[in-house]
Amino acid sequence: MKQEINPQDTNRAQAFELWMKSPMPMVTLTKTFDMMRLYKVSRRKGLKFNAILCWCIGKAASQMEEFYLLPEHGNLYKYDRLAINVIVNNKVGGINSCDIPYTDDFEQFSTEYLALTQSVSLSCKSTFEADAMVIGTSAMTATELDGIINQYTDQFCNPMVMWGKYRKGWFKVTLPISFQFHHVQMDGGHGARFLDELQKNIKVFEYDNNIEYN
Repeated sequence: MKQEINPQDTNRAQAFELWMKSPMPMVTLTKTFDMMRLYKVSRRKGLKFNAILCWCIGKAASQMEEFYLLPEHGNLYKYDRLAINVIVNNKVGGINSCDIPYTDDFEQFSTEYLALTQSVSLSCKSTFEADAMVIGTSAMTATELDGIINQYTDQFCNPMVMWGKYRKGWFKVTLPISFQFHHVQMDGGHGARFLDELQKNIKVFEYDNNIEYN
């Protein structure tokens, strides 16, 4: 559910006054992540690497109240659930947007990830979760990237998590990830905490179900 709220009733009141009318209120943080755990699990269980990473992003975000607030068109809104957006290559060579509802149940999330992205790819029609706070993602896995800064538009103030191709070395797999967010939604310290929580969730990720995905 999406509900407009009074910024003065939240701990983001001062940030709202400072940054809501700023022409460039976005902040971008970049951190290099240890991805060995996700790499091993995805290979061993036949799971999509990006699906696991998107779930870990949702898991980390769900533990922070700031992710349930979002500034839009001069107002502040509160949500009661999250979704992860992914960009899908469609069958005619273009791209579409696909929102996947976040749930703590990885198996359910993974099932919906596969079904929704396949449907969007075949139909060439984007899908949206209008009543969820959507965390955007962009995976440009054709090449290694050190960092990404996304465009800023007042039509899209949602947080974005972006990455390129992971890097394999001797006994390690790493991946630089860029996190962009609106300063009204959170401060730099919150963004840094999110990245730390994301790394923790990546390192402890487990998947014990015998069902495998191709």
